[in-house]
Amino acid sequence: MKTNKIIYWISTGLMSAMMLMAGIMYFVSPEVKQEFAHSGFPDFFRVELGAAKIIAALALILPMIPARIKEWAYAGLGIVLISAIYMHISLGDSADKLGGPIFACVLHAASYITRMRMQEKK
Repeated sequence: MKTNKIIYWISTGLMSAMMLMAGIMYFVSPEVKQEFAHSGFPDFFRVELGAAKIIAALALILPMIPARIKEWAYAGLGIVLISAIYMHISLGDSADKLGGPIFACVLHAASYITRMRMQEKK
């Protein structure tokens, strides 16, 4: 039980930090704006995705958020991360651009799996 809790908080903390930082960068970084334009996405999508990442990260890390909302946050981030991996592969981007989304996917899976294990034991 204790191991699951440790893995849960480390993976959730790291993933939430990554998503918070990414979400903020979507609003303030000209490089991110350029990347979205290069990828063929409209600018409103960058803003929408940035807000979604921030909201989902907060939903996962704040303990007072209901479990049902956390489930939706996990689902949304899972879709976002898998889509990011697919986009980078489709664009033929270098492996260094794939590292972040793949690492976040691993953290996402670890966080979700350990959360489910902790809930089963309640």
